[in-house]
Amino acid sequence: MDVTPPVLSVRGLSVRFLMPAARRVAAVTDARFDVAPGECLALIGESGCGKSVLASALLGLLPGNAQTAGSALLGDLDLLTADERTLARTVRGRLIGLVPQSPAAHLTPVRTVRSQLEETVAALTATRGRASLRAAAEAAAERAAFPADHLDRHPHQLSGGLAQRAATALALVGDTPLLLADEPTTGLDRDLVDRTADELRRHVDDPGEGGRGRALLMITHDLAAAERIADRVAVMYAGRIVELADATAFFGSPGPRHPYSRGLLQALPDRAFTPVPGMPPELGDLPDGCAFAARCDRATGACAAPPPPGAVACHHPHVPEDVRA
Repeated sequence: MDVTPPVLSVRGLSVRFLMPAARRVAAVTDARFDVAPGECLALIGESGCGKSVLASALLGLLPGNAQTAGSALLGDLDLLTADERTLARTVRGRLIGLVPQSPAAHLTPVRTVRSQLEETVAALTATRGRASLRAAAEAAAERAAFPADHLDRHPHQLSGGLAQRAATALALVGDTPLLLADEPTTGLDRDLVDRTADELRRHVDDPGEGGRGRALLMITHDLAAAERIADRVAVMYAGRIVELADATAFFGSPGPRHPYSRGLLQALPDRAFTPVPGMPPELGDLPDGCAFAARCDRATGACAAPPPPGAVACHHPHVPEDVRA
């Protein structure tokens, strides 16, 4: 039986930050997931849970006080052990396209959006010639809903939403096997959120050059965008992935099984509009057992021990009957 290998395979990925006084902050702990060709995996969770740190680890963009463990295979390349030369010349922009969380930091301030798009097209594709580069840059801008009459502006002349769309256009230029979108809908109104999400989905559905297939890892707090395009959902809490589920089942029936996942959905305005009580723990002072226990109405003494491994990291997960009730 021919089994197509995943575009990205993450096993045991952990990130620790070494702090003064020999303190260690556990930003990511034992992350495990695959992203298959043609698949969008949405990584969701509250701010500060470790989502963007995980993305930085995959791109080799962690600060000097970070320590990583585990593996993150993109084909045969382990992103966690690759050297900076390989990451800069082979991975970023060519194997992984990034839609950054802070687009202003990724746009060159002294150059127009058009010139940055044309340079990226020239570097990452076989397109040559002034007219061809111009046309390709304008096509990339259109895909990201970036207005053509703003192409000759500099980044400081753009609103936050326009800067986000410019960064998205740059990420879509390359025929990358993996697209990593870190909060790609920040600063956009609902119509543009939907258009951006749909364009990211189209990028994944297009098998790309050679038909090898593309994948999307979308890190987001926008559950509506995740529901719109994701095939699977990974829920992160206090540095751990606590639930990995099919998106249709997660957002519909039978629904999420981890109490935290269920709380995230119930906080949405079109659902119960009830926030998850309490605050997440500090990543530098995590409990020995379940990190969500202090906020959970299902917690018992068993939660003083670490949750069991599996698709739902919980001692008392909801069963389908609970979720439908």
